[in-house]
Amino acid sequence: MWSEGKFFVDAKLSPDQGLNISGIGLASLLALLLTTAALILDWMGNRIPWQATSLTLPMVLCALGVAVLGQWVIPLLQALKTGQIIREDGPQAHLKKAGTPTMGGIFFIPVAVVVACIAANFAQDVVAVSALTLSYGLIGWIDDWQILRRKSNKGISPRMKLALQIAFALIFCLWLMSSRETNITNISLPWLGLSLPLGFLFWPVAGFVLVAESNATNLTDGIDGLAAGTVAIAIFALGALISPTSPELMIFCAALSGSCLGFLAHNRNPARVFMGDTGSLALGGALASVALLTNTLVALFILSGIFFVETLSVMAQVSYYKATKGPDGKGKRLLKMAPLHHHLELSGWTELQVVAAFYVISAVLALICITTIKM
Repeated sequence: MWSEGKFFVDAKLSPDQGLNISGIGLASLLALLLTTAALILDWMGNRIPWQATSLTLPMVLCALGVAVLGQWVIPLLQALKTGQIIREDGPQAHLKKAGTPTMGGIFFIPVAVVVACIAANFAQDVVAVSALTLSYGLIGWIDDWQILRRKSNKGISPRMKLALQIAFALIFCLWLMSSRETNITNISLPWLGLSLPLGFLFWPVAGFVLVAESNATNLTDGIDGLAAGTVAIAIFALGALISPTSPELMIFCAALSGSCLGFLAHNRNPARVFMGDTGSLALGGALASVALLTNTLVALFILSGIFFVETLSVMAQVSYYKATKGPDGKGKRLLKMAPLHHHLELSGWTELQVVAAFYVISAVLALICITTIKM
């Protein structure tokens, strides 16, 4: 898994400079900001915050539910010896994380799915994105389980993982094709007020988005609280954006954002549990499937700015390493370590500094989408 680092060179971490906030403080601040934003947006949208058909109630219910459920599930994961395997060639500061329970996605993803389906009265679109989310979570669970069973950092083969992702993406696209009476093969270009007709090309694009987004969130999951917090912001903003036209999927987004916030109660620095591929692959699938159903791929691209840059950093690292490979079979490294968050760590940033900076960037991207894109 790239997030554990494959291209590492020795570097010393400098002490924390300039960030006087704890992990729980940062997570609490994020929860407060998103809850406040939900209340304001519900008020602006003439929705009653304490009703199921709002942004606020599903988010708060899932956040509290996951936070409480984690108190029971995490000791169970410890008893089952699901401790994370940490690569020895990764950041030395991460070696102390070895043994921390992983596969946390098994408890915070289902909470969001159950709450969303009930609150949305099992609307067809919500059931569909829930199924896709759980399917990608299943792929991640198989990978996590193989890592634990083999006691190494290698789960199922990348080829097998990709094949499963493509298979579930194909099933989702076939359902989407058969369930829509109107043509959905146009991509909306919001600021231009135009639509780009793709025709049949829409379907390979849709499959690519599902696979790429799930892998992008997977790559981002490498520091305590990073993936959970950035996804909470991104999917909350996506829910706010689509609320006028897709209120049922808005509920799903709010529920998943809340589940991420509840998970942060246990995953913030220092983490008591990791989400594993079980959680990270599911989160990417959820974002992509909602965007495909609501024709918000442009907004998804903006909201996924952090995930996109993290992915590019890995691609650039691998490409540069291969391009500079000498007769000895070794190449040069463009970054100290990929993905980007590990490069920043090895450049002297602390985990909290990286997470806080990425939260701020994600929030700015969310604000841009909510205030400038009209559905």
